[in-house]
Amino acid sequence: MSAPLRVALLGCGTVGSAVLRLIGDQSGDLAARIGRPIEVVGIAVRRPAHHPDVPQHLLTTDSAALVRRDDVDLVVEVIGGIEPARSLMYAAFEAGKSVVSANKALLAEDGPGLHAAAAKAGVDLYYEAAVAGAIPLLRPLRESLAGDQLRRVVGIVNGTTNYILTRMAETGAGFAEALAEATELGYAEADPTADVDGFDAAAKAAILASLAFHTPVSSADVHREGISAVSATDVARAAEIGCTVKLLAICERVGRAGDGAADGDSVAVRVHPAMIPTTHPLASVGGAFNAVFVEAEAAGQLMFYGQGAGGEPTASAVLGDLVAVARNRVAGASGQGPTGYADLAVRPMAETPTRYHVSLDVADKPGVLAAVAQEFARQDVSISTVRQTGRGDAATLVIVTHSAPDAALSATIAALRDMPAVRGVTSVLRVEGLS
Repeated sequence: MSAPLRVALLGCGTVGSAVLRLIGDQSGDLAARIGRPIEVVGIAVRRPAHHPDVPQHLLTTDSAALVRRDDVDLVVEVIGGIEPARSLMYAAFEAGKSVVSANKALLAEDGPGLHAAAAKAGVDLYYEAAVAGAIPLLRPLRESLAGDQLRRVVGIVNGTTNYILTRMAETGAGFAEALAEATELGYAEADPTADVDGFDAAAKAAILASLAFHTPVSSADVHREGISAVSATDVARAAEIGCTVKLLAICERVGRAGDGAADGDSVAVRVHPAMIPTTHPLASVGGAFNAVFVEAEAAGQLMFYGQGAGGEPTASAVLGDLVAVARNRVAGASGQGPTGYADLAVRPMAETPTRYHVSLDVADKPGVLAAVAQEFARQDVSISTVRQTGRGDAATLVIVTHSAPDAALSATIAALRDMPAVRGVTSVLRVEGLS
């Protein structure tokens, strides 16, 4: 075979070390698939002494010099975060090197700029591992479904929150108890903020929406809510109506009300907990697994399911991208990047149609239901179902609405909180997938 393709690895933590190991273990197969061997010629880390199992001659703390080295053909970035990853990736492009990344936060913040820099240099930027770990998802959206029009992408894209909500449903535990269990088992970080507050899922939603709808979407465009306010009562209420609670990343192409023309479409992107029917395929996704449900005009409904995190699964996705960009390098070409030709407007959450499940503690006396219904009607929100449980001081109204702009639903909840007959709004969750 010809001379090896030389790889610079930025980062050697959980994912980076797994990538390095897989390259070594599968060197023969990789060479056969690519047409040239792969050789790691440098690994940038902050503290070389923390990596005693890595050949010391490969380690360097000068990542900027590594990506510019003449003997480097390809760069794998798995350090995460915004800086120095952004500067290093731009430097790699300027030096004519393709980049494979798993950096969801950076791609969600500066995806268009990074793609433009890669295109200008005539090199590749691949990042399958940035969303849903080992699940082949981004390339099917970008390539396999390029001839279709996608209408909706809905996914469970954070394993930590899915594990927590799964345990709450299985055991009746509260959020704090389930989080403590997830932390003890290693599913949650010591600081779980990025997961439980929805930041991780929001970055992934931005990437999914950008690819699905050919429109630049950043994490700042994504409406974000976490799961820390989800209670054991919420989960139990969901079960009562044949639903379960999941943290969903929802990306939709939405038309104007009463207007079916495509030129009136916009993109709505949101992350929040929601009740979904137990009959929906996403409802059965348990533990730390991920799944993404895609609805396309011609292809219909598709679902992608598998391991969404972890060193080995994520490294598998990184290695898949590495093979792809290496093949392009051997062929003297670059792959097709995403397109932003549609450039659809991003619809604010206030204008996005949603449905609510609302639980109210109310006074058990005549006229209360009529007064509550009147508040919904005042905001032009239609009620789908209503039921009362308990009596006297324990009376509870449980209401599920029809679809309405989120602003109207929020205004309704605010008005209900001020009603004398309503002692408290005990739960508000959105509902997805109910006709």
